[in-house]
Amino acid sequence: MRLLLIWAINAAALFALPYLMTSIRVDSVATALIAALVLGLVNALIRPVLVLLTLPVTLLTLGLFIFVINALMFWGVSQLVGGFHVAGFWSAFGGAILYSIISWILSSLLLQEP
Repeated sequence: MRLLLIWAINAAALFALPYLMTSIRVDSVATALIAALVLGLVNALIRPVLVLLTLPVTLLTLGLFIFVINALMFWGVSQLVGGFHVAGFWSAFGGAILYSIISWILSSLLLQEP
């Protein structure tokens, strides 16, 4: 049940992005749910491999290259999911940061442990 709630929170965060950035568009709630699912799978499966492969660059930039990896994955998901559009790399960069912040805020508000 908790996993479904986290998925819904991430979809809500994704659906809120077009209201904050005009360069990101999500056509429907169903698209936001699908994009959140694909983004979660990409973060779980591909991101650790990319972080490991780019470890020297990440260390050289003191961890800032992680932002580039997140932006590229966010942009890549927009290419895979129809109805989820990101205008370019810098839009993906800002969108990935905003998505993380919104998701974190919603999770901290809705998933409080007793």
